[in-house]
Amino acid sequence: MLQAALWGVLVSARTGSAWIGLLTGVVSAMGIAALLGYFHLRLRSDLILTGIALNIFCSGSTVLFLYLFTGNKGISSGVKSLVLPRCDIPGIANIPILGEIVSGHNVLTYVAFVSVLIAYYMLYKTPYGLRLRAVGEHPQAAASVGIRVNRVKMVALLLSGFFAGFGGVFLSMGYVSWFGRGMTAGRGFIGLVAETLGGRSAFGALWGSLVFGFTEAFAATAQAFRIPAEFANAIPYIAAIVAFVAYANRRRHSTR
Repeated sequence: MLQAALWGVLVSARTGSAWIGLLTGVVSAMGIAALLGYFHLRLRSDLILTGIALNIFCSGSTVLFLYLFTGNKGISSGVKSLVLPRCDIPGIANIPILGEIVSGHNVLTYVAFVSVLIAYYMLYKTPYGLRLRAVGEHPQAAASVGIRVNRVKMVALLLSGFFAGFGGVFLSMGYVSWFGRGMTAGRGFIGLVAETLGGRSAFGALWGSLVFGFTEAFAATAQAFRIPAEFANAIPYIAAIVAFVAYANRRRHSTR
C-alpha cells in the first residue's frame, strides 16, 4: 500500500495523468507481492518473517525514493500530485440526504464495492477459485489431484497486491492529495482484522471493513467534541484489538 501510494503520486505528477499514476501504483504493489511470493515459495523463507521484512523495506524505501525524486523528506509537499475524480451517480446525486451519502465519492470507493463482487465471483464461480479454496484448505490434497499449488499461491499473492495497490493509491490520490511517510498507519493490518472477522468471505470482509470505517469516521468526528486527538486517533486500533479478542473467544468456545 505504501509503495502504491508513493508511485501513484510521483508518476501522476510526472505524467500529468492520474490514471497512469493509478496504474503504476497498482503495478508497484503487485511487484512487492511478487517479491513475497518469490522469497516464500521459491526460496522457502518463512512467510510471516518475510512479510515483516518487506514491510520494513517499504517503510524505509518509500522515504528514500521520495527524497531522491523530489528532495522532500517525509511528505511530498513539493510535488503537484493529481487526484482521482469523484463520481456523481445519475438520478441519485440530486436526492436529498441519500444523494450525499451514496453519490459524489471518489471513483475508487465504488471500485472497492465492485471488487467485493469480483472477489466473490472469482472464489465461488470459477475453476481458479475452486483450486484456490482447495489449496487454502489442504495443499497436500490439492497437489495429489494435480493442482500446481505454488502457482495458485503466487496468483493469489499477486491478486492481493493488485487490490492492496488500489487501497494505497486511494490514500494518496483520493483520501488526500499527497504522500506522507507511513501514511497507511496500520490500515493494512486493520484490513486483515476485517477479513478475519468477516469469516474469510468477500461479503463478510465488506461488513467488517464498514465497521472499521465507521470507527475511523467516528474518531474524526470525536475531535469536534474536544476529545483529545491522541485518544480519538486510537479508536480504530482499539476497536481492532477488541474485535480480535472477541473473535478469539468465540473461536475458543466453538471448539470446545
